[in-house]
Amino acid sequence: MLFRSILFIYSSGVTSTGVIVSDEYIKQIIWAVTGLLLFFIFSYISYERYRYLSVYIYIFTIVLLLITPFIGREVNGAHSWLGLRDIGIQPSEFGKLSVILFLGYYFVSIGKEIRKLSRLLVGLMIVLLPMFLILLQPDIGTAIVYFPIFLFMAFISGAALRHIMFLVLTSGLSAVIISLSAIRDYVLSDGHPLFRLLSDSATNTYFLLSMAVILVLAVLGYFLFKRKYFYWIGYSSLLFLISLLAGAGANRFMKNYQIMRLIIFLKPDIDPRGSGWNIIQSITAVGSGGFWGKGFLHGTQSHYRFLPQQSTDFIFSILAEEWGFVGCTLVFILFLTILMRGIYVVYKSRENYAILIRSEERRVGKECRSR
Repeated sequence: MLFRSILFIYSSGVTSTGVIVSDEYIKQIIWAVTGLLLFFIFSYISYERYRYLSVYIYIFTIVLLLITPFIGREVNGAHSWLGLRDIGIQPSEFGKLSVILFLGYYFVSIGKEIRKLSRLLVGLMIVLLPMFLILLQPDIGTAIVYFPIFLFMAFISGAALRHIMFLVLTSGLSAVIISLSAIRDYVLSDGHPLFRLLSDSATNTYFLLSMAVILVLAVLGYFLFKRKYFYWIGYSSLLFLISLLAGAGANRFMKNYQIMRLIIFLKPDIDPRGSGWNIIQSITAVGSGGFWGKGFLHGTQSHYRFLPQQSTDFIFSILAEEWGFVGCTLVFILFLTILMRGIYVVYKSRENYAILIRSEERRVGKECRSR
């Protein structure tokens, strides 16, 4: 995997005339060697040492995230890097590991009490704090990654399924509400009446008040009559209420380009030379690779510099164009091997803390390697 990453980062820095315009492959070699050394060093340190250090590691990470928006180096519009020029670290990436270690420690310490909503919410706060600080940078993409970490660890720890599903449905519905006005204006060019209605502020206000009234009546009904259906009516109304509030708050503070990132996923051709450019060019590169690919260093999309951020975010497009379907399948098999190895390690673990941190570190590590 490391050798493959170095090859295609090298390819991303070569132009159509064969001129090397980037030395990022050299940095990748340095990071790969450094990563291997750290891997061997930390493999000899028992995970038990991190159990009681996790709170201090978490606090240290929070401090780094606090200062990053003020003194961090700006990269692609976000102050997310600490360091000088091309040398630095991204605290939000290290924050994933610190959250895993501390959240695992917390979930193990409370045991079966995780099924209590109050205990689960404390765990959620552990994750929301770094998420909020990362949003201040602003780096929405990295912040969103923290939420699945919480959901997966809560599920493994034995949290009530209804609580997990509430969080999943609320976040999904909030995303839909945030993008409603943009969907109305861009995706549905004819202005569908349903979307006009749902994105109207007055309608949202009435709907918000209705959900609040239903919630109050459901709570009163549950405590007075102890009927199960009152619980689920309250459950559903609270879900809509929180989603509406979250959507309204996000629309108030989110910028247009951030909302557009949600929309271009559905219809990238609405802004082909702007927000949709990245997806369109990457799809073109993947499709042009065919079954066998064009051959190493023979890709046109990358070497003619059509792909943005091609050494990082869109490195897979270069792989697909030059190695084709066969090369992509090989990479997927390698990732599947890593995943299955991680599952095997978790299965062999006999201690709850080990299961939590190993399962999540394998998943997050796989995500980092895919970048």
